[in-house]
Amino acid sequence: MPKETRLKEDALGIGESIIMGVAGTAPAFSIAATTSALVASVGTLAPASLLYCGLIMFGVTFAYMHLNRMSQNAGASYAWVGSIFNPVLGFLAGWALLVASAVFMVSGTIPAATATLLLIDPGLASSPAMVTFVAAGWLLAVSAVIVKGIKPTSYTQIVMTGIELIILVLVVLAAVSKYGATPAHAFSMKWFSAAEFTPQLFATGALTSLFFFWGWDVTVNLNEETKNSSHAPGRGALWAMVIVLLLFISFAVVSLLVLTDREIEQSSTNIVFAVAEKLFPKPWSYMAIIAVMLSSIGTLETSILQFTRTMYAKGRDGVLHPRYAVLHKTWRTPWVATAVIALLGTLLLFLSSYFPTVSLIIKDSINAIGFQVAFYYGLASLACAWHYRKQGFYSMHALVFLILWPVISAAFLLFIAAYSIPTFDAVTNIVGIGGIAAGIVPLLLNRKRRQVRGETRQQEPGTVREVPSRSSRRRWPTG
Repeated sequence: MPKETRLKEDALGIGESIIMGVAGTAPAFSIAATTSALVASVGTLAPASLLYCGLIMFGVTFAYMHLNRMSQNAGASYAWVGSIFNPVLGFLAGWALLVASAVFMVSGTIPAATATLLLIDPGLASSPAMVTFVAAGWLLAVSAVIVKGIKPTSYTQIVMTGIELIILVLVVLAAVSKYGATPAHAFSMKWFSAAEFTPQLFATGALTSLFFFWGWDVTVNLNEETKNSSHAPGRGALWAMVIVLLLFISFAVVSLLVLTDREIEQSSTNIVFAVAEKLFPKPWSYMAIIAVMLSSIGTLETSILQFTRTMYAKGRDGVLHPRYAVLHKTWRTPWVATAVIALLGTLLLFLSSYFPTVSLIIKDSINAIGFQVAFYYGLASLACAWHYRKQGFYSMHALVFLILWPVISAAFLLFIAAYSIPTFDAVTNIVGIGGIAAGIVPLLLNRKRRQVRGETRQQEPGTVREVPSRSSRRRWPTG
């Protein structure tokens, strides 16, 4: 493959990979957007929901880490599922990520816009039209940075995520110091007890918790651009999961310590600010708004990266139009794919402006994304277990980390996806399920296009082709 058709190699180190993984989960945004809903669902068991859902998610992380060692492909789950199972399943796994990322252009940009307006004029933050306009501005600005190159993108991410993490840690420490002795909810180890759950309560909490942990897998979508590409992206994902799990549990505990049930309910998607207001005098409490804004922008960036790298990989393999694999001649970024997500995100933002409230937009988009994430995470975890199934006979480590844990995680995720369908409204089900099913259309259209041109099946997902690398020729799945 000529150099000008490949993404920029060796651009990211392990530290940048970890930062990208943390930013992908959007700690401050996830906490702000979802904590009050989680507490409303499970009460003081919110920390337990995050703990056990996080432990289950580690099974997916281990699956991604080992699949990445097998094959370094920007398509990640699309490539692995297509290679190990079936080209159609691989295509749909990648398509689910594309749809989830596109939907996130709404739920990711709106908190950034809301936070921006709160800093300028709080009265404007409740206007869906004004929020949509500012959100579109952030979307276009972030897209421009991403097109400029992976290094400028990573530098921007390091600064934003660094400030965000510092603010969150300060809030947690201040909360424990001020309210540890006089909490709004008396601390109890039952907050972490699995025995306190009923099956229905656990499933309800897990459905909400799932959104917290989505996004760390951006590290493997950037594997072709990372040094030590067979190991660093997986390790980056693992360390990112450790960091965000500690942050999420800590802030769930802090929210219960600082806020009453009524205050949590009233905080809606601004719980980080609600906590900060009780800890710091103005204007210092506004640092919480800055953290949410930076977090939203950061995860918007990683979502666009996941979308563009997956679309690039599909275009390169010919299962989507080859135009999506076109790279900028100087910056070697998939600029056509970036333009697609920018335009699609702007369109979705425009349509979302017709929703009656901002909180309803966030709720429906988060639920739809959770379903799609469960689908492609589950498929990738099963692919890992199937690929390494024979190694389980010879190694206890392989049996646990490559087979049993990923299978348990996959079963949990697929159960949660199925369980969630009756709980969703019509709009959420159309976006969540219909968005994945719609992938059949481009799949068939591109097959027809290739048949008309007389192309062979050598580049279908699931086949193996030779790709020249920096030092040797590696075998990896095309899809």
